[in-house]
Amino acid sequence: MSLALADQPGGFSKTGLQRVRDVLARHVDSGKIPGVVALFSRGDETHVEELGTMRRDGGEPMRRDTIFRMASTSKPASVAAAMVLLDECRLRLDDPVQEWLPELAERQVLKRIDGPLDDTVPARRPITVRDVLTSTFGLGMDMTSIGTPVMNAVFEQGLTPNLPTPMPEPDEWIRRLGELPLMHQPGERWQYHIASDLLGVLVARVTGQSFEDFLCERIFNPLGMKDTGFHVPADQIHRLPPLYAPDPQTGEFVVWDEAEEGRHSTPPAFQGGGGGLNSTVDDYHAYFRMLLRGGMHGSERILSRAAVELMTTNRLTPEQRAIRQELATDNVHISFGQGQHGGWGFGMAVRTYRGDYAPIGQFGWDGGSGTSTYADPVNNLTGILLTQVGASVPNPVHLMHDFWTTLYQAID
Repeated sequence: MSLALADQPGGFSKTGLQRVRDVLARHVDSGKIPGVVALFSRGDETHVEELGTMRRDGGEPMRRDTIFRMASTSKPASVAAAMVLLDECRLRLDDPVQEWLPELAERQVLKRIDGPLDDTVPARRPITVRDVLTSTFGLGMDMTSIGTPVMNAVFEQGLTPNLPTPMPEPDEWIRRLGELPLMHQPGERWQYHIASDLLGVLVARVTGQSFEDFLCERIFNPLGMKDTGFHVPADQIHRLPPLYAPDPQTGEFVVWDEAEEGRHSTPPAFQGGGGGLNSTVDDYHAYFRMLLRGGMHGSERILSRAAVELMTTNRLTPEQRAIRQELATDNVHISFGQGQHGGWGFGMAVRTYRGDYAPIGQFGWDGGSGTSTYADPVNNLTGILLTQVGASVPNPVHLMHDFWTTLYQAID
């Protein structure tokens, strides 16, 4: 059945399209979401919805070319840089990364996740490129371990974004990372986020270019992603709305990051593949459509078909998947139901079971700034949903769920 669907050129039903617009409008009209831009396509049919305003108190309307902070939806796009290097045999999946990142040689591993930083055993083997690409290299953002010495050290050292301690430039970042023990043995357990930032440092070391320069040269420019990068130029900053992080207790809107003179108004010290990109619905649509087309953009090949298949299919073992699934289901009260996909490829989630309206095989990810980006090879479907409300409250995540629920109903 799925193969037959994939071969059909059909798009969306008129009734379904109206329902998508109505559900987006309901969220905006509630006052909980100031504005949203959504783009979705199936085959050659593309639709865009622009609703609400850039600011909570009104002002400029949301537009198709509004630039958004992509947060963790940076991950599926930034990982493509590593795939170029794999295609060109400048990296191999089971190369130890210490050849380029000597700071990560001879790792120590905590005996217990909540133990002191010096209570360790030697790593059983070096960290490999594969470990970094699958987020299993041994360190990550583990929300079930908040308050442990190792997580406290991750925060204190500025190894993650959006904290009072700013992230340092890449060489200093990797030096600090290299001073910490790993939480788990290399390749043992899936952990979130830090691997995606580490990837950018690795790419820069291999290529001798900044991570952004290499991404632009090999991915963004060929795809026409002219508004995608790690900061928004001054002459375009008017297209970036503020990012709100409403108070979890009261729901009161708080500006987390203003556009002018904010975190994304100047080039950052650290170009974070895990969460630092800014982009638009059309830029991300170009990227995800390229993945759906097996690495092709028009007549130009961006990535090999094999590389795209590696990225967009599950790479975790059954044991790793079970742990990842447990993390997702045990934290629905924190994540508002996000993260229940089952699998993980390179830099993105991959659905390995039918847990909601999306079929097995859908790939992509969501961002804490109110962004959701997925493609679905079964239905030849792409969806990009962008807003300016952070997931400190459930509203943007509920918007994402409702968007995808109605979008799948709209398939003709």
